[in-house]
Amino acid sequence: MRPSSPPRGRPSRARVAVPLACLATVLTACGTAPQATLPQATATEPATETASEPAPGTGSGSGSASESAPGSAPGSPAPGPDIPTSTAEVDVDRSGMEPAVVTSVRYAAHEAYDRLVVELKGGIPGYSVKWVDELVQDGSGRAIDVPGGAYLQLTLFPANAHDDEGRSTWAGGPVYEANLDNLTGVVRTGDFEGRVGIGLALARRTAFRVTEQDSPNRLVLDVAR
Repeated sequence: MRPSSPPRGRPSRARVAVPLACLATVLTACGTAPQATLPQATATEPATETASEPAPGTGSGSGSASESAPGSAPGSPAPGPDIPTSTAEVDVDRSGMEPAVVTSVRYAAHEAYDRLVVELKGGIPGYSVKWVDELVQDGSGRAIDVPGGAYLQLTLFPANAHDDEGRSTWAGGPVYEANLDNLTGVVRTGDFEGRVGIGLALARRTAFRVTEQDSPNRLVLDVAR
Protein backbone atom coordinates (compact mmCIF):
# COMPACT_ATOMS: atom_id res chain seq x y z
CA MET A 1 0.00 0.00 0.00
CA ARG A 2 1.40 3.46 -0.91
CA PRO A 3 2.04 5.52 2.25
CA SER A 4 0.23 8.75 2.77
CA SER A 5 1.89 11.68 1.04
CA PRO A 6 3.73 14.11 3.33
CA PRO A 7 2.37 17.65 3.60
CA ARG A 8 2.66 19.67 0.46
CA GLY A 9 5.09 22.58 0.40
CA ARG A 10 4.09 26.16 -0.39
CA PRO A 11 4.21 26.61 -4.20
CA SER A 12 6.90 29.05 -5.16
CA ARG A 13 8.12 30.64 -8.32
CA ALA A 14 11.42 32.42 -8.67
CA ARG A 15 12.11 35.59 -10.62
CA VAL A 16 15.22 35.60 -12.86
CA ALA A 17 14.92 33.68 -16.14
CA VAL A 18 17.61 31.17 -17.09
CA PRO A 19 17.81 29.32 -20.47
CA LEU A 20 16.56 25.76 -20.56
CA ALA A 21 18.66 22.86 -21.74
CA CYS A 22 18.60 19.08 -21.81
CA LEU A 23 20.42 16.77 -19.43
CA ALA A 24 20.67 13.38 -18.31
CA THR A 25 21.16 9.86 -18.97
CA VAL A 26 19.27 6.84 -17.81
CA LEU A 27 20.35 5.72 -14.41
CA THR A 28 20.31 2.88 -11.95
CA ALA A 29 21.18 2.30 -8.29
CA CYS A 30 19.19 1.60 -5.20
CA GLY A 31 19.33 1.71 -1.43
CA THR A 32 18.73 3.88 1.59
CA ALA A 33 20.85 6.00 3.91
CA PRO A 34 20.05 7.41 7.36
CA GLN A 35 18.51 10.88 7.05
CA ALA A 36 19.99 12.67 10.01
CA THR A 37 23.07 14.70 10.89
CA LEU A 38 25.92 12.24 10.81
CA PRO A 39 29.72 12.35 10.76
CA GLN A 40 29.56 9.60 8.15
CA ALA A 41 26.63 8.46 6.02
CA THR A 42 26.04 4.74 5.65
CA ALA A 43 24.27 3.26 2.66
CA THR A 44 22.28 0.41 4.14
CA GLU A 45 20.84 -1.10 0.97
CA PRO A 46 23.33 -1.08 -1.91
CA ALA A 47 22.02 -2.32 -5.23
CA THR A 48 23.58 -4.03 -8.19
CA GLU A 49 23.36 -2.08 -11.44
CA THR A 50 22.40 -4.25 -14.35
CA ALA A 51 21.47 -1.86 -17.14
CA SER A 52 23.89 -0.36 -19.61
CA GLU A 53 23.94 3.44 -19.44
CA PRO A 54 24.29 6.08 -22.17
CA ALA A 55 27.21 8.47 -21.93
CA PRO A 56 26.70 11.27 -19.35
CA GLY A 57 24.69 14.19 -20.67
CA THR A 58 23.24 12.39 -23.69
CA GLY A 59 20.29 10.36 -22.44
CA SER A 60 16.60 11.11 -21.98
CA GLY A 61 15.36 12.10 -18.54
CA SER A 62 12.18 10.10 -19.04
CA GLY A 63 13.96 6.81 -19.67
CA SER A 64 13.69 3.79 -17.41
CA ALA A 65 16.42 1.61 -15.94
CA SER A 66 16.51 -2.06 -15.05
CA GLU A 67 17.71 -2.82 -11.54
CA SER A 68 18.10 -5.81 -9.30
CA ALA A 69 16.66 -5.93 -5.82
CA PRO A 70 19.26 -5.66 -3.02
CA GLY A 71 20.90 -9.05 -2.61
CA SER A 72 19.31 -10.56 -5.72
CA ALA A 73 21.13 -12.02 -8.67
CA PRO A 74 21.77 -9.62 -11.58
CA GLY A 75 18.91 -9.70 -14.04
CA SER A 76 16.35 -11.09 -11.61
CA PRO A 77 13.13 -9.09 -11.25
CA ALA A 78 12.87 -6.61 -8.41
CA PRO A 79 10.08 -6.95 -5.81
CA GLY A 80 7.33 -4.38 -5.31
CA PRO A 81 7.93 -0.63 -5.21
CA ASP A 82 10.55 0.59 -2.74
CA ILE A 83 9.09 3.95 -1.70
CA PRO A 84 11.03 6.68 0.15
CA THR A 85 9.33 7.47 3.46
CA SER A 86 11.17 10.41 5.07
CA THR A 87 11.01 14.17 4.53
CA ALA A 88 13.72 14.86 7.15
CA GLU A 89 16.56 17.10 5.99
CA VAL A 90 20.01 15.53 5.64
CA ASP A 91 23.37 17.01 6.65
CA VAL A 92 26.63 15.04 6.31
CA ASP A 93 29.95 16.81 7.13
CA ARG A 94 33.20 15.59 5.58
CA SER A 95 35.27 18.74 5.83
CA GLY A 96 39.01 18.33 5.35
CA MET A 97 38.88 15.86 2.47
CA GLU A 98 40.07 16.65 -1.05
CA PRO A 99 37.26 18.18 -3.13
CA ALA A 100 35.32 15.71 -5.24
CA VAL A 101 34.54 16.59 -8.87
CA VAL A 102 30.98 16.35 -10.22
CA THR A 103 31.28 14.79 -13.67
CA SER A 104 27.60 14.42 -14.56
CA VAL A 105 24.07 14.41 -13.16
CA ARG A 106 21.51 11.91 -14.44
CA TYR A 107 17.83 11.29 -13.71
CA ALA A 108 15.06 8.86 -14.65
CA ALA A 109 11.64 7.64 -13.57
CA HIS A 110 11.18 4.45 -11.56
CA GLU A 111 7.98 2.72 -10.47
CA ALA A 112 7.62 4.44 -7.10
CA TYR A 113 10.06 7.35 -7.28
CA ASP A 114 12.07 9.66 -9.52
CA ARG A 115 15.82 9.26 -9.18
CA LEU A 116 18.70 11.70 -9.55
CA VAL A 117 22.30 10.43 -9.63
CA VAL A 118 25.37 12.63 -9.15
CA GLU A 119 28.48 11.02 -10.67
CA LEU A 120 31.68 11.87 -8.80
CA LYS A 121 35.41 11.72 -9.40
CA GLY A 122 37.25 11.24 -6.10
CA GLY A 123 35.66 10.45 -2.76
CA ILE A 124 32.06 11.12 -1.79
CA PRO A 125 32.05 14.59 -0.19
CA GLY A 126 29.83 15.96 2.53
CA TYR A 127 26.36 17.02 1.46
CA SER A 128 23.11 18.52 2.65
CA VAL A 129 19.56 18.10 1.36
CA LYS A 130 17.09 20.78 2.45
CA TRP A 131 13.67 22.08 1.55
CA VAL A 132 13.77 25.68 0.32
CA ASP A 133 11.17 28.24 -0.75
CA GLU A 134 12.94 28.92 -4.05
CA LEU A 135 16.16 28.08 -5.89
CA VAL A 136 18.84 30.78 -5.92
CA GLN A 137 22.26 31.17 -7.48
CA ASP A 138 25.13 30.53 -5.09
CA GLY A 139 27.20 33.62 -4.50
CA SER A 140 24.83 36.21 -6.00
CA GLY A 141 21.69 35.00 -4.25
CA ARG A 142 19.64 35.79 -7.36
CA ALA A 143 16.45 33.77 -7.71
CA ILE A 144 16.27 31.22 -10.54
CA ASP A 145 13.09 31.12 -12.58
CA VAL A 146 12.01 27.49 -12.64
CA PRO A 147 8.41 26.45 -11.93
CA GLY A 148 7.62 23.96 -9.20
CA GLY A 149 5.30 23.12 -6.34
CA ALA A 150 8.25 22.39 -4.02
CA TYR A 151 12.02 22.77 -4.13
CA LEU A 152 14.73 20.52 -2.73
CA GLN A 153 18.30 21.86 -2.55
CA LEU A 154 21.22 19.42 -2.69
CA THR A 155 24.63 20.91 -1.85
CA LEU A 156 27.92 18.99 -2.04
CA PHE A 157 31.03 20.14 -0.15
CA PRO A 158 33.94 20.12 -0.63
CA ALA A 159 33.26 19.66 -4.33
CA ASN A 160 33.76 21.33 -7.70
CA ALA A 161 32.06 21.06 -11.07
CA HIS A 162 35.11 22.31 -12.98
CA ASP A 163 38.69 21.20 -13.61
CA ASP A 164 41.96 22.93 -12.72
CA GLU A 165 41.69 25.10 -15.85
CA GLY A 166 38.22 26.26 -14.86
CA ARG A 167 36.43 24.23 -17.53
CA SER A 168 33.06 22.82 -16.55
CA THR A 169 32.98 19.08 -15.86
CA TRP A 170 29.15 18.99 -15.82
CA ALA A 171 27.94 19.84 -19.31
CA GLY A 172 24.93 21.95 -20.21
CA GLY A 173 22.56 23.79 -17.94
CA PRO A 174 22.21 25.57 -15.71
CA VAL A 175 18.57 24.46 -16.02
CA TYR A 176 17.66 20.98 -17.28
CA GLU A 177 14.09 19.89 -18.05
CA ALA A 178 13.44 16.53 -16.40
CA ASN A 179 9.68 16.22 -17.10
CA LEU A 180 9.26 13.22 -14.82
CA ASP A 181 6.24 12.49 -12.65
CA ASN A 182 7.46 14.55 -9.67
CA LEU A 183 10.95 15.73 -10.66
CA THR A 184 10.19 18.36 -13.27
CA GLY A 185 13.52 20.19 -13.42
CA VAL A 186 17.15 20.03 -12.31
CA VAL A 187 19.18 23.21 -11.77
CA ARG A 188 22.89 23.77 -11.29
CA THR A 189 22.58 26.47 -8.65
CA GLY A 190 26.30 26.94 -8.17
CA ASP A 191 29.92 25.87 -8.40
CA PHE A 192 31.40 28.32 -5.95
CA GLU A 193 34.13 28.21 -3.29
CA GLY A 194 34.25 24.42 -3.05
CA ARG A 195 30.48 23.92 -3.03
CA VAL A 196 28.33 22.52 -5.84
CA GLY A 197 24.61 23.25 -5.67
CA ILE A 198 21.97 21.11 -7.38
CA GLY A 199 18.34 22.22 -7.14
CA LEU A 200 15.40 19.89 -7.71
CA ALA A 201 12.15 21.43 -8.89
CA LEU A 202 9.29 19.13 -7.88
CA ALA A 203 5.62 19.02 -8.73
CA ARG A 204 4.86 18.40 -5.06
CA ARG A 205 6.60 17.87 -1.73
CA THR A 206 7.05 14.17 -1.03
CA ALA A 207 9.38 11.87 0.91
CA PHE A 208 12.94 11.34 -0.28
CA ARG A 209 16.07 9.34 0.55
CA VAL A 210 19.80 9.71 -0.06
CA THR A 211 22.11 6.80 -0.87
CA GLU A 212 25.88 6.65 -1.31
CA GLN A 213 27.11 4.21 -3.96
CA ASP A 214 30.60 3.26 -5.14
CA SER A 215 32.38 1.75 -8.16
CA PRO A 216 32.07 4.44 -9.42
CA ASN A 217 31.37 6.85 -6.58
CA ARG A 218 28.00 8.56 -6.85
CA LEU A 219 25.30 10.10 -4.71
CA VAL A 220 21.72 8.98 -5.35
CA LEU A 221 18.66 11.01 -4.42
CA ASP A 222 15.24 9.35 -4.77
CA VAL A 223 12.04 11.41 -4.52
CA ALA A 224 8.72 9.63 -4.09
CA ARG A 225 6.31 10.07 -6.96
